[in-house]
Amino acid sequence: MERPKRTLVKAVIWNLIGLVTMGVVGLAMTGSATVSGAMALINTAIGLSVYVIYERVWARIRWGTARG
Repeated sequence: MERPKRTLVKAVIWNLIGLVTMGVVGLAMTGSATVSGAMALINTAIGLSVYVIYERVWARIRWGTARG
């Protein structure tokens, strides 16, 4: 079973990658660093929260593991 700290570190790293990607895409699409930054931050906040919950739920499911 994965520990909560590992889940959180994975989520933060993944969301940093998403933050940069969303910022670049938003800037390319809008031409505004302010708008793209806001889009990237909102997307990252939502994505991080959902990802951590998703991973913690799956950490409790035995199906498909060596134990289950």
